[in-house]
Amino acid sequence: MKPPYARTQSKLDLPDLELVLALHRGRNLAGAAERLGVDTSTVFRSIKRIEKELGELLFERSRQGYAATELGLELAGYAERIESQLEQAREAVLHTGSSPSGTLRITTTDSVMQSVLLPAMAKFALLYPEIELELVASNTLASLSQRDADIAIRATRQPPEHLVGVRLGTLQAAVYASRAYLEAHRHVPDYRDMDWIALDATLPDHPSQRWRRQHLPKVVPRYRMNSVLSVAGAVVHGMGVGVVPLAVFKDNPLVQIVDGPIAELETELWALAHPDTRHLQRMRVMFEFLRTSLGPFM
Repeated sequence: MKPPYARTQSKLDLPDLELVLALHRGRNLAGAAERLGVDTSTVFRSIKRIEKELGELLFERSRQGYAATELGLELAGYAERIESQLEQAREAVLHTGSSPSGTLRITTTDSVMQSVLLPAMAKFALLYPEIELELVASNTLASLSQRDADIAIRATRQPPEHLVGVRLGTLQAAVYASRAYLEAHRHVPDYRDMDWIALDATLPDHPSQRWRRQHLPKVVPRYRMNSVLSVAGAVVHGMGVGVVPLAVFKDNPLVQIVDGPIAELETELWALAHPDTRHLQRMRVMFEFLRTSLGPFM
């Protein structure tokens, strides 16, 4: 089968690789255009030109966006390595003997953000005033390979092998209720018969969901929430009982544990990054800070 374009002598250069990488990361024309600071028509014309010069398709087009072919992935990999080495070279030239600087984008879940990460960030900002932080709370796992974030803080017992990172500590969870709710429901002797607050169908595989289905199959939640912090808020306000991480309710006088900590809900907290970025100065100092500073908040 003939290739989709007639092969000519390739003049592939660095801007072309940058465009391939941007389209791979952005997943569509608009995402690539935003990363490059150009319009979508420029991205479209440029990728068509590059493919014509190479005589090969670099992306498969579909309604879901642009998916890199095998060659597209290979070129994006070269571009990533060049990008990383260029950034390290800039650091070597500009920041030798100076304070770490630049932007760090960190993503984690809303509960870890509020209870574990944010309490420590003021200290980090004082230590490294030239580092700009972008903190993103999301229950959606960011793709570090696509550079959606520089660092992902994830609760997991098995961090992905293709990423590098450090173990930050252990997260525990328990079934909680507010003291006011328990006082008002003294006539209900078993917490399993109380009003349950649980996560909704958008998080079906959350550990608290699996645990409840396995150990309390007859429990039908009265209230459903789309985030752990919402479950915690409903518990505090006396709506019922629910599974909440201990870190979220640390030293909260309005609530108490009715069951737990539950061993099956215990998990590890990891800070993870793409291997190509681990040598950057700002990444090194953040990893060391996270490793040594988050323990008291878990």
